[in-house]
Amino acid sequence: MSHSRTQHLSPKAFAALSIGAIGVVFGDIGTSPLYALKEAFLHLHEQGRPIDERLVRGMLSLAFWMLFFVVNVKYIFTITRAANRGEGGIFALLSLIPRGLSAQARRGRFIMSMLAIAGAGLMFGDGIITPSISVLSAVEGVTVFNPNLNFIVVPTVVVLLIGLFYFQQFGTAKIGVVFGPIMIVWFVGLGLAGLGGILQKPEILSSVNPAYAIHLIWHDPVEVFLLLGALVLVCTGAEALYADMGHFGIGPIRAGWYALVGPALVLNYFGQGAAVLSGMESGALDPTKADTFNPFYALVPEPLLIPAVVLSTAATIIASQAMISGVYSMTRQAIRLNMLPRLEVEHTSGEQEGQIYIPYVNALMLVGCLFTVLLFPTSTSLASAYGIAVTALMGITTILFAVVARRLWRWRRRWVSLLVGAFLVVDFTLFAANAPKVATGGWFALAIAFGVFIVMSTWVQGSFVIGRKLAEETQSIHDFLAELWTDAIPRVPGTAVFLTTNYNTPLALRHFVEHAHVLHEQVVLMTIVSSNLPVVPAARQIRVEWLPDGVWKITALCGFMESPNIPRFLERAKQHGFSFNPEQTTYFARRTSVVPTGTSKMAGWRKRLYATLARNSVDATRSFHLPPDRVVDFGAQVEL
Repeated sequence: MSHSRTQHLSPKAFAALSIGAIGVVFGDIGTSPLYALKEAFLHLHEQGRPIDERLVRGMLSLAFWMLFFVVNVKYIFTITRAANRGEGGIFALLSLIPRGLSAQARRGRFIMSMLAIAGAGLMFGDGIITPSISVLSAVEGVTVFNPNLNFIVVPTVVVLLIGLFYFQQFGTAKIGVVFGPIMIVWFVGLGLAGLGGILQKPEILSSVNPAYAIHLIWHDPVEVFLLLGALVLVCTGAEALYADMGHFGIGPIRAGWYALVGPALVLNYFGQGAAVLSGMESGALDPTKADTFNPFYALVPEPLLIPAVVLSTAATIIASQAMISGVYSMTRQAIRLNMLPRLEVEHTSGEQEGQIYIPYVNALMLVGCLFTVLLFPTSTSLASAYGIAVTALMGITTILFAVVARRLWRWRRRWVSLLVGAFLVVDFTLFAANAPKVATGGWFALAIAFGVFIVMSTWVQGSFVIGRKLAEETQSIHDFLAELWTDAIPRVPGTAVFLTTNYNTPLALRHFVEHAHVLHEQVVLMTIVSSNLPVVPAARQIRVEWLPDGVWKITALCGFMESPNIPRFLERAKQHGFSFNPEQTTYFARRTSVVPTGTSKMAGWRKRLYATLARNSVDATRSFHLPPDRVVDFGAQVEL
């Protein structure tokens, strides 16, 4: 839902959207206090750096201004302007880039597409790592209560993750209403716990002064640079503000951030800093014990420790749910833009378009999460794999935004350079600070992203080659109709629907006439065109053309957030004079079998990968919501 669609809402509806946004959008960034400062202190411990008040104040100042710049300035006030009819996300951003006709523009578009695919790979990696590190960090709270319970952490996390992914098939529509209230309790708890720590040392609030950060950078720039690799965790989840914008609108997201989420996070981080200093002064806290020290749980009174662990676990599961749903949405967008093969997409809600479930992706993510937890059995070991994916994705988003601002909005070059340059300096600095983590875990996130990139780029390249080959083998529909008239092919009652991508004769149509020697009285050449809009208005969705001899050319525009439904499109075509009777309509689909023995310039392993992907893609019956009892399949073999 875009901002234009939320600005006229009643206060009650706006408040409901804001609560929903708190439950979905801020889950990832809202659970960062569980591990962000913990990892920063652990880094200092590993470097043998003594922790003093100047260092703690400098870290808090850095964390505050990172939150301010990355979340407020970059995402809420800048990146979210690049909304495609209210929808956000990296593919929505790509769809805003103008399609140029010159060779140079086409090359630029190709480069941007590859960057978007790389970003999608990073987001998929984030979707695997986020549930793992979030649930791990929450369950690890039991070791603060009793260190001897460490042995139950990994088995508990495995059970929770299996349960989380199992219940995805039922959808979040029914339980989504409780997400917001639980996260409100979570953020209120964060703020109150932080406030309790601040009351022990109220002067900690002066750390908001950037002079503390500047002083720390000035006296120890190398240490601060490396420290940013841990502090960047306070910003993880900022990308969700943009990716989930279409579900709630930027207005409710801003309201949720400024009214509750932002203040709660700041209070908690400053409270953690105050608790560290107070504990060190009294001798009750030893932050050098990095294997058990967690400043988040240091804020929690001992009688409330178990309830805090339970609430943390619930919050991290909700955060994981939001990330998983985001990966589903990204996957569906990629399918609609033909960057992935057709996969089975199940709608778990008849009222909300965004409530979907993709079984294949769900299974992949479950296996990935379980493997991740077994490979990195602690949140500390997994934190190294986390930051590098997030910072790389932030940089790609900035680059795509710069192209949109310059080419679509025609912003002046100097303003784009100034603004985007500032963003890129921060993005590159954070990415470079995480680069040393590649050897200790960052390689895992990059490996996931690289694997997704290979799959998507192979599909894009193979689909282009296959499409060109099929286009060369087809003939014009007008030539086909001329032959039909000459051969006096008899017509039978009913309607035949053939899928095609242009005005050429579908192979299924030609093969049917060659073998059956008859043709239906009414023939429909159905074309589904992917629009760069998220959702196409019904008035613009259907275009109907009448061709000779009972042939109709129907073109349906389908947004990248929609699922194509051909029977529904044909029903809407009746408004344009087309006669449609579902009981007398037969759908003809072509099953293309790809043989990787052709002469195309693709590498042999890419050909085999594309053939495997094509073989496992969902058939047209399920992909286009065709009635199974009225579908006729024709096989075709194409060499790649």
